[in-house]
Amino acid sequence: MFFSILNGTLTVCRDAAGIAGNIFAFGLFISPIPTFKRIIRNQSTENFSGLPYIYALLNCLICTWYGTPLVSHDNVLVMTVNSIGAVFQITYIVTFIVYADKEKKMRMLGMLLGVFGLLAIIVAGSLQIADRATRWIFVGLLSCASLISMFASPLFIINLVIRTRSVEFMPFYLSLSTFLMSTSFLLYGVFNFDAFIYVPNGIGTILGILQLALYFRYKAKSMEESNEPLMVSQA
Repeated sequence: MFFSILNGTLTVCRDAAGIAGNIFAFGLFISPIPTFKRIIRNQSTENFSGLPYIYALLNCLICTWYGTPLVSHDNVLVMTVNSIGAVFQITYIVTFIVYADKEKKMRMLGMLLGVFGLLAIIVAGSLQIADRATRWIFVGLLSCASLISMFASPLFIINLVIRTRSVEFMPFYLSLSTFLMSTSFLLYGVFNFDAFIYVPNGIGTILGILQLALYFRYKAKSMEESNEPLMVSQA
């Protein structure tokens, strides 16, 4: 009786965390929209990096495969939310390629093709593993690695923020959505006893806190500088 109640409670908590994670994930998917409005308006990708979207696409595709019944059990929500995320990321990447300079354009195209090629290898390779548990571990390790890579990708932006002391190229809602989503899936993974979910999302939570701390630290400084009177050239 006790264990039935405990299992029921864990299931409710897991589902609640999963639903919250799905909601915040959607917020994460749409958070770059202001950035791409700016890119389209200025007809240039400026100093924005396309790497986070490449990492995000790779992560979404691998996690979609991990969530399928062919790999894991009772993870359909993981599959659906990541497949939707993949559509968003492809849209962002195509837009980035359109407005990037020639060098960035070719680099992004190469990485995009590399992502699809890697996914094909992963799917074909994992289907060769007859044992279901071994296949789950194999794909789970890959999804864990891809999640960690995705959460680590903003380190490039973090470095830019620290170097320039400006948060211009680190959108606030992207950082906030990353933190909320990773925290929700951290709890989901804990309640579901799935280390392939709670380990990388735990790292994502820590990095999300770091991004938010940097944002509030340098946002205040950026506002102070913007309030300073402009220097008038006498040349």
